[in-house]
Amino acid sequence: MRFTPHTDADRKLMLERIGVKTVEELFSGIPAGIRLNRPLNLPEPLSEPEAVCVLNKLAAENTGANQLACFAGAGAYDHYIPAIVDTIISRPEFYTAYTPYQAEVSQGTLQAIYEFQSLVCRLYGTDVANASMYDCATALAESAHMARDITRRTKVLIAASVNPTHVEVVKTYTHGLNIPIEFVPLAGNTVDLGALNRMCTADVAAFIIQHPNFFGNIEPVRSASEIVHKAGALLVVSADPISLGALEPPGAYDADIAVGDGQPLGIPLSFGGPYLGLMSAKKKYIRNMPGRIIARTVDTEGKPGFVLALQTREQHIRRERATSNICTNQALCALAASIYMATMGRTGIAEVARQSMAKAHYLAAGIAGVAGFSTETSAPFFKEFVVRTPVPAARVVEAGVKHGILAGVALDRFNPEWKDRLLVAVTEKRTRAEMDGYCRFLKQEFAS
Repeated sequence: MRFTPHTDADRKLMLERIGVKTVEELFSGIPAGIRLNRPLNLPEPLSEPEAVCVLNKLAAENTGANQLACFAGAGAYDHYIPAIVDTIISRPEFYTAYTPYQAEVSQGTLQAIYEFQSLVCRLYGTDVANASMYDCATALAESAHMARDITRRTKVLIAASVNPTHVEVVKTYTHGLNIPIEFVPLAGNTVDLGALNRMCTADVAAFIIQHPNFFGNIEPVRSASEIVHKAGALLVVSADPISLGALEPPGAYDADIAVGDGQPLGIPLSFGGPYLGLMSAKKKYIRNMPGRIIARTVDTEGKPGFVLALQTREQHIRRERATSNICTNQALCALAASIYMATMGRTGIAEVARQSMAKAHYLAAGIAGVAGFSTETSAPFFKEFVVRTPVPAARVVEAGVKHGILAGVALDRFNPEWKDRLLVAVTEKRTRAEMDGYCRFLKQEFAS
């Protein structure tokens, strides 16, 4: 059978309707130089059982996070996911790729999204949240656009300690939107407040900071907030949602816009996605937010119900007034995050944060005791820290896999000057035996 089960008569009829005589004529607009003029080099076909056998063998060659003690982070973390999360999102009424933005969306879906917004607001200490964004990187980029529209200023400042991959997305957005960006340098591994104060000029719309930052350190966010607001700009904070079980929420230090990645909230690593972008803000900025916002109301009989109150993408309102062209709200991931937050509750998330922080400090002390290795932990840190390695950090990562350890993220992938720096993350899943084994591995392979 051909790739599609159309008969010769079917194909003839379709070509007639299109207005051409042959398939070759249909594709004549494709330049000859880029057309494939030979048969595909494919292996012999397999039956379904044979194909399944081959795929199983290929899958067995993968080494997943569940087979390694995962100490990698840099924006995606190996937190425990309660079984109830997958159980509920796997229900057929939820488990769909459909994007719920149409008017006919069910009350159940609307309520689930409304609860998600409410939980994000409680976690971040903010007034309103949308539902939702692609990931943290796009949420940060959208916040730059949002800040310019609110302040009518042109420039955005970014702390040099923000996740480099997120910064690349912000650069892409701001280039197309003609928003100049400048980077505030660091004093050690946190933002230089003196430089921030000098750079906060009258044309600055916002300052973007990550807390804890890319290196895991606690930023002086209260001082930054005072400097930024004194200059009339907005403070945009990217915060790991799990850290908010131990640290003050962005709303407590007057952040105007607070974003984050929802991946730690019940979403598996999955080779990089799909993840979930969290975005919240002060209520007065609600009409400048991208995406969608669900609201609770009452019908003509006084019964409670849920509605799509705001949806400001260009398909729904006049294009010049659109705040974004974001086309999906990652609804299934948002539901997973809602279930996680509701299941864990305030005390559960606080316990995950406490264990992650305590274990990170335990491992940092252990690594610092290995000859040739040192940790950059002079500033307070949460669950990640930077390790100086006596050999290229990539070699440490490569060797760790052979010992059943994903040792961290080699930072030279972001900056060639960081060849001897390894970013190590510790979550509540890591055991004392795994952390002690990590230190033994370093001593065995690299201690001088």
